[in-house]
Amino acid sequence: MSRFSIRNITLGNILYYFGVVVVFLFFMGYTVFQARFLITGPVILLKDVPSTIQTQRLIYLEGTAENIVRLTLNGRQIYTDKDGYFKEALILENGYTIATLQVRDRYGRSRSYIQKFVYTAPEL
Repeated sequence: MSRFSIRNITLGNILYYFGVVVVFLFFMGYTVFQARFLITGPVILLKDVPSTIQTQRLIYLEGTAENIVRLTLNGRQIYTDKDGYFKEALILENGYTIATLQVRDRYGRSRSYIQKFVYTAPEL
């Protein structure tokens, strides 16, 4: 004999189990939503990327960094404001310069953005 019978199904039982499923799905959705920072890792978004060939010795790298605990430019730590915005000056050497922006999150994952520049002195 089966313990489950159609006679035991009532509107109250259906609503109860429906409520349990809805609460479970809400909890799982919220957990995935909150885990998005863990899933995506650190992010660097540069604003107005300077061109590779430069005639000015001083340029600025600016943008935003998200989900980070550390941000460096060529190994030197730089800081962001509360919204993750940064603006850092970079002095170009004669000829070829490589700028490396590196970010690290609290779980040890890191990402790098490498931009190469060629400085050519303006002709007089």
